[in-house]
Amino acid sequence: MRIVVDLGCFPTGRHYPGIAHLLRVAALGLAEGFAGEHIVAHLPIVAIDTETTGRDPATDRVVEVACVRWERGEITLRKSWLVNPGRAIPKEAFDVHGISDEAVKDAPAFAAIVPELLEAMTGAIPLAYNAEFDRKMLTSELARLAATPSPPPAFQKNVEWIDPLVWARELQKLEKSRALGEVAARLGIEISQAHRATDDAEAALNVFVRFQDDTRLPKNYGAFLNEQRRLARAFEQERVRWRG
Repeated sequence: MRIVVDLGCFPTGRHYPGIAHLLRVAALGLAEGFAGEHIVAHLPIVAIDTETTGRDPATDRVVEVACVRWERGEITLRKSWLVNPGRAIPKEAFDVHGISDEAVKDAPAFAAIVPELLEAMTGAIPLAYNAEFDRKMLTSELARLAATPSPPPAFQKNVEWIDPLVWARELQKLEKSRALGEVAARLGIEISQAHRATDDAEAALNVFVRFQDDTRLPKNYGAFLNEQRRLARAFEQERVRWRG
């Protein structure tokens, strides 16, 4: 979906103060069925997190995945699945999430959890902290299936995931670390068991909800995605300059 208009913005891409309510947004990345004018915090959102055997989507596998749904201002679902990855879990991965080969030996393969997983994601805007990683891992797992089910918004082409990490880099840019645990701690959000899928997904969702109080965040879904995309590009450009 795309709504094409003329935007009044500062050179930074941000709207002139006091007129944002008069502007429609040229929005890309919207999930089907959700208009750019909707208040993003009022939309159904599903926070997603994966724990894996490593960081390469081409060769590594999911060992745990969780979905935490936010609807009408409250959490309505917490659901997680342990997954047998069909390979040994490296020590480096175990040291991060604590999920052992023994813990998943009787767990289902990823293909077996797909119906429940997609049902938990259906009809909601996807969110993940460092969203590119979780999206790539899950997309790779789905691509290995013999038949691909009808995808929810999280896996529809060109749908952009909400990523609180992008906003943490802007709103907490003077802080040394924007790791989920440290961002959450600065916001007074407790994580019961860091690096487990349900706890991390819920923490990411709570960070997003807490960020909504900041006036620098656009309130409309389309404007929110546009600004998230601009911030992500700016960060990537800065990282390239730093590496150079």
